[in-house]
Amino acid sequence: MANAKRSVADRIKLDGYDALFGASEGADATEHIIEAPLGDLHDFKNHPFRVLDDEKMEETVESIRQYGVLVPGIARPRKGGGYEIIAGHRRKHASGLAGKETMPVVVRHYSDDEATIIMVDSNIQREDILASEKAKAYRMKYEALKHQGKKAGGRTIEEMGEEAGESAKTVQRYIWLSRLSDGLLAMVDAKKLGFMQGLDISFLDGEAQGWVFTALEENNSGINAAQSAKLKEYGKNGELTSAMVKLILSEEKPKERRVTIKADKISQYFESDYSNEDIERIILELLEKWKGERTVR
Repeated sequence: MANAKRSVADRIKLDGYDALFGASEGADATEHIIEAPLGDLHDFKNHPFRVLDDEKMEETVESIRQYGVLVPGIARPRKGGGYEIIAGHRRKHASGLAGKETMPVVVRHYSDDEATIIMVDSNIQREDILASEKAKAYRMKYEALKHQGKKAGGRTIEEMGEEAGESAKTVQRYIWLSRLSDGLLAMVDAKKLGFMQGLDISFLDGEAQGWVFTALEENNSGINAAQSAKLKEYGKNGELTSAMVKLILSEEKPKERRVTIKADKISQYFESDYSNEDIERIILELLEKWKGERTVR
């Protein structure tokens, strides 16, 4: 995994705008850089990534205040006037906070699918991404690749994982997770609903997900793997009802086991750019593989 991340980083070369912004054959050769008024720059449709006023934003604002925007954003002409930002939402926000009235952007005539892929690729490797953001972003890119005529499934998922430094299985799981309702996705982000439990629930239809969300809100309690597996199984068989959801989630949970692994033991296997969520997810995937191997025996 670490080698995959490193290989992606090694491919990034800042040798001019084409290399920096990922020029494609579909881009208009008449591209140009302009100083666009901030009011003319509009967010990308269904942009899945947050723009937060956090410490990193403060640093960006101070940098722009002193030196301006050093790396132009990417935008395309927008129907109705102005431009749609493909990459540069945080820079635009920081420019406004820094008192700037314009921001440099590279203007290109990308198709919807090309723009979506570039938007996702320019954000997906940020360290502070929520599970819901990554899920929605991977889903958007997957759909865009399908529209472009790429083979849906297998190889497409593998290529997406290679480009992002993640396994194909992880990418697929995030795409499945994107099927959760916004309320349940928010619970995953807030750690009120486990990632793997969220995956099970993502196989339920919208009505059933609503029952689960309401039950979790009312009981203000979590859900374990056994319960989420039951919900998935009853949902797959068409037997799940609102009453059954409440019954399953009211079952007494076994005493939770907690295992703590010291940081010095973990650090020898994971480089510093892995978040706690990344480490937990990878350990669970390895344990699942180990469990499967034991079952085969």
